[in-house]
Amino acid sequence: MRRFLLCAWLALAAPMALAQAVTPPPIAAKSYLLVDALSGQTLAAAAESDRFEPASLTKLMTAYVAFAALRDHKLEMAQMITPSTQAQKAIGSRTFIEAGKPVAVSDLLRGMIVQSGNDAAVALAEAVGGTEEGFVAMMNAQAARMGLADTKFANATGTPAPGHYSSARDMVTLAGALMRDFPEHYPLYSQREFTYNGIKQGNRNRMLWTDPTVDGMKTGFTEAAGYCLLASAKRGERRLISVVLGTQSDTARTTESQKLLNFGFQAYETRLLYRKGQVVVTPEILKGTRASVPLGFDRDIWLTLPRERFTGLAGLLETRQPFVAPLAAGQKAGIIRITRDNAPLAEYPVVALEDVPVAGFLSRGWDTLRLMFR
Repeated sequence: MRRFLLCAWLALAAPMALAQAVTPPPIAAKSYLLVDALSGQTLAAAAESDRFEPASLTKLMTAYVAFAALRDHKLEMAQMITPSTQAQKAIGSRTFIEAGKPVAVSDLLRGMIVQSGNDAAVALAEAVGGTEEGFVAMMNAQAARMGLADTKFANATGTPAPGHYSSARDMVTLAGALMRDFPEHYPLYSQREFTYNGIKQGNRNRMLWTDPTVDGMKTGFTEAAGYCLLASAKRGERRLISVVLGTQSDTARTTESQKLLNFGFQAYETRLLYRKGQVVVTPEILKGTRASVPLGFDRDIWLTLPRERFTGLAGLLETRQPFVAPLAAGQKAGIIRITRDNAPLAEYPVVALEDVPVAGFLSRGWDTLRLMFR
């Protein structure tokens, strides 16, 4: 393992969660989490991996699977769906669709997202999965692919059921995936009201009215779950995602979410350190078609720190050398370890930015001799 002490321009490239450095305000919720979406770092948390009933936050996964069906052309926005009696009779919040009366997929999505209609959610589930049960299997398969270890769904609506649970951490991960994978549909979560069947209903996310930087995402409530809210706000380049589970009232889930978001924006800052593909070092490579290989990052690198703390950082790049061809673009080639005042903070892998194929026989033979005498 060869180590290189890098100058300050490389010393910041570590978008991993740092130890919480600023104490958040008291949050009146059974569980909560605040994450910076750019860096992925946790800014505040309590019981974030504990399992709770997610109520209508469940519909984030219902929407994700429906959006995937739209992407794969298994469903179309203008497609007309004929709701079943089971869909019409779904208990809880409703869009007031009618069994046997066709409704557009676009209206079902707005009914589920804006109005939190359980009937619309069931109709979408049946359209995509054949039955709600079949759709739930798709939801759980997607949760497994996302690594949501503390999540299991029993229905598409969030209606209380045995074995239906999630966690604050999993919900934030799901929300981030939804925004990343389906940005074209995310604006639905900022829609304040929707009218269907002559009935106008407002979005239950009060923050859409009280904070102009909030543009989503979903509320939830059952007697067992309490009042829940997953919110997302963007101020400048930064986006924060917060979730509170188990608050005591509609007002409380709004005020506690606002406290979290304000804390994150005011106490922390996030900086872009490196662009995807930016070359940070070019070590020698043997037996290849070129003499050196460019190393860097396979995505943009952001770092979140308490304000006024972007000083005193140092970085150490560790690589296994010598490099020997072949080396593929994207292949891990080393680790950057980040410290502050000699205390370890985080680490992040660097990768090869270009392919380096094996060279011809003569070049390989010469490099073999060089290796023997190292």
